[in-house]
Amino acid sequence: MDPRIAYFSMEYGLSEEMHAYAGGLGILAGDYLKGAADLGLPLVGIGILWRHGYTTQLIGDSGWPTDKYPDFRYDFLEDTGVRISVTVRDHPVAIRIWKTTHFGNAPLFMLDTNLPENAQPDRDITAHLYGGGRDERIAQEIVLGIGGARALTALGMRPEIYHFNEGHAVLAATELIQRRMEDGRSFQDAWNEVRNMVVFTTHTPVAAGNEWHPLDAMFAMGANNGLTWEQMSALGDDPFNMTVAGLRLSRIANAVSELHGHTAREMWAHVHGAAPIIHVTNGVHPGTWQNPAIAAANTDQEIWNAHKEAKRALLNEIYARTGTWMDPNTLLIGYARRAAAYKRSALIFRDPGRIDPLLREGGLNLVFAGKAHPRDEGGKGIISHLVHKSREYPGHVVFLQNYDMRVGRLLTQGCDVWLNNPRIPLEASGTSGMKAAMNGTLHLSTPDGWWPEAVQQGVNGWAFGGGEHGDVDEYDANQLYDVLTHEVVPTYYGNRDRWISMMRASIASTSEAFSVHRMIREYEALIYNQLARV
Repeated sequence: MDPRIAYFSMEYGLSEEMHAYAGGLGILAGDYLKGAADLGLPLVGIGILWRHGYTTQLIGDSGWPTDKYPDFRYDFLEDTGVRISVTVRDHPVAIRIWKTTHFGNAPLFMLDTNLPENAQPDRDITAHLYGGGRDERIAQEIVLGIGGARALTALGMRPEIYHFNEGHAVLAATELIQRRMEDGRSFQDAWNEVRNMVVFTTHTPVAAGNEWHPLDAMFAMGANNGLTWEQMSALGDDPFNMTVAGLRLSRIANAVSELHGHTAREMWAHVHGAAPIIHVTNGVHPGTWQNPAIAAANTDQEIWNAHKEAKRALLNEIYARTGTWMDPNTLLIGYARRAAAYKRSALIFRDPGRIDPLLREGGLNLVFAGKAHPRDEGGKGIISHLVHKSREYPGHVVFLQNYDMRVGRLLTQGCDVWLNNPRIPLEASGTSGMKAAMNGTLHLSTPDGWWPEAVQQGVNGWAFGGGEHGDVDEYDANQLYDVLTHEVVPTYYGNRDRWISMMRASIASTSEAFSVHRMIREYEALIYNQLARV
């Protein structure tokens, strides 16, 4: 049976042994495939087999992150025996197609240029996720988009719907347009036909974070795939903006939370010919992220016992990695994010006079994790700052290097509180908070991303901050300290019954409402089924 949907993503976080993801975008894509398999949705994933992954990021003695690139082996993948090629820099590049065998009706096919018939620069196209410069990125997007569309054809698949998870895959639509033009249709007619097959999900609420390339660079790399300058400009402007192209090449686009929907519609209102942007709030895969003992717990004592065991597992991991033993009876707050300035990793340290007593007098412990892009010196500076804070507060603050799915699972299941403090409205969704919340790890966040849809103040977690004028960081930090000192800390130590009641409310209010299964059902009702009627 042909898959109904072909889902394209530059990264996939499927399992701990597969290093084909950088962060939340890839974890979402992996959860999406697993959720589709659970629901029997006829779907196929298209991605790239990254030989060196994203980065193995370790902390040196100086506290500065360094990057290493192991050559990962994926012996559990199946070679389909199918080969295709794309044109990059005016010459053919061969691509091998691998297949995961994990998910039955929702398999993932991964594209790989590391073949002996390719010259070394072409073999390296699929070496590093988000590695290299502009030309290397364009080459990767040729492989994912054009190569992905050709892979489906070579595999004998004719999906009804092409779903692009971010703008990296938009060149798949240009391949579909080119095929129809070869059959005699005009460019405009081919474009209109293809739009009726394409869904586009945008994740980035910061305009500068949406990828673009000069059109002359796109042509030099062969990304135009036979289309003219005027045709490419009509799709994505000049310079060619991947998000603008995604909006013009799709019939329906979606943001990934209700608040992000408002932000995205405002941000892209100037784009003529864009698809309407609705919102489908992200969800996470409970079978991957929710502690089975928490899911099965019925009584307050069972919930608390399951949480204590998860916390003990996390503290054992912290000790094994850092040599720091943290008291299991001390309130533990977790924070794990990509190192980006708007996420404000160190906001909790803004006023030493307010945070010092909580840390030094034993009322609070903090655990941090995260990665910076290998070439982002500013992001690495954020990581280094957190590492130095761990050295300033030994025994009370730790940083766990080389953040990955395993560490993420331990943190979201084992912390008492999950902290999130981005500047509003710059967090599109924030799925780690969903994972924490469905484990009874109480969410403490600015009202950004998914949290405004879920928070019941003081019932299933807490919102704080949201300052819009003046010194926003100062306002939000003071709000954070107030909630910590007047709500979080006294409840944890002085009212255990209320704390467990909040855990129960957190689990009940998020386990289904913010699951990937709810997300997929909304995609079907609001988007996929609408395209079928066009």
